[in-house]
Amino acid sequence: MKTFIIAICLFILTTANSQRLPDRIYSSTINGVKLFQQNNQFSQPLLQLNSGDQLELHFDDLVAYPKNYFYTYVLCNADWTPANVSVFDYLKGFNQMRISSYRVASIAAMKYVHYQVQLPERNAIPIMSGNYLLKVYRDGDTSKLAFTKRLMVVDKQVSIGAQIQVPYDNQLARTHQKLQFSVEVKALNLLSPQQIKVVAIQNNRWDDAIVNKQPVFIKENILEYNGEMDFLFQAGKEFRWADLQSFRFESDRIAKVDRAEEPNTVYMKPDLARNNFAYINFVDRNGYTEINSSESVNPWWQGDYAWVHFSFIPPGKQAISGKSVHMIGEITGNQISDSSLMQFNSLEGAYTKNLLLKQGYYSYAYVTKDTHQANTLSDVSITEGNYWETENLYTILVYYRSLSGRHDELVGIASVNSRFGR
Repeated sequence: MKTFIIAICLFILTTANSQRLPDRIYSSTINGVKLFQQNNQFSQPLLQLNSGDQLELHFDDLVAYPKNYFYTYVLCNADWTPANVSVFDYLKGFNQMRISSYRVASIAAMKYVHYQVQLPERNAIPIMSGNYLLKVYRDGDTSKLAFTKRLMVVDKQVSIGAQIQVPYDNQLARTHQKLQFSVEVKALNLLSPQQIKVVAIQNNRWDDAIVNKQPVFIKENILEYNGEMDFLFQAGKEFRWADLQSFRFESDRIAKVDRAEEPNTVYMKPDLARNNFAYINFVDRNGYTEINSSESVNPWWQGDYAWVHFSFIPPGKQAISGKSVHMIGEITGNQISDSSLMQFNSLEGAYTKNLLLKQGYYSYAYVTKDTHQANTLSDVSITEGNYWETENLYTILVYYRSLSGRHDELVGIASVNSRFGR
């Protein structure tokens, strides 16, 4: 009996921990989750503290009837672990809110209910800066978790100057991009650089974020982060794309559409490894997804769904030894997990993946992950290749914890483009 009770407790703890993971979908009926700055689908979910900024949250439940969905905010530290702060201290108003705005799909062959809400609502406003985990769940019961999303609230107290440089190492100069920046902390009561944490991400990808780096130089109130190997990123290549704004008009990347059943099945043209292809400059979406339709008035509740078949052909049509292949981008939640993992089909000689997708424009890339070492970063050198000319968007986040503070405050954020320098 003791063993049984211990096993149950461990299961409950494991489940509770998994429910705190950011950007995860836990309900099999949830799809099309988007959280972005108002009217801008290509933006990070970021709010200025004590401002009128608004975010849009959209998601679909693939059933024909409405349900009672609620949401709440969980204040987190820089590493996205829950902060030791009471919800009554970081939220003004109620600690959970019901999502009352929804529409039943009207034109689409796929039956679903679309939910949307503008955040923050006046009855639930975050009043502390930092990372927040948005949790959406059913019937006011947090154990019925539907999905989680990251969002950030910044109180700008520091200024950040950043630039992209070519690495000094000749072996990396053609394949990597080096992020160098300084942080002016005059407005903070800073006694030690250990009170500052910086996070650098590329193209809104948190799976390969660079963290836990200390300044190389400190000059009065300026912290210099310019270590040669500290903020070094693979340059990658421009993202691939899938134009699915119409299932009737077959765009350039669509091989065929099977309309025998609903939802339809869309077969994309096979993707080849690009690591030996010459670099081609074109405008991409840096992994973002745009929900849109060329056949309806409002794509949010009139856009249709289809099963979309993707295939990646590795060199020699052979499985890559010791590596798993993942499809990354907002299309799979910008994460390395089961949701992004592709399966090798020996008959096709390709890695394949089927995704149920709403009409829209999707950008994505393929990466490999070492199957023997779990802590290694993903790699694009085999699947995409690395070219220093690639346009990437870098975001720098600066967190601060006062000596009496109980969580990491987000006190600065800056973005820099590798091509345009801003």
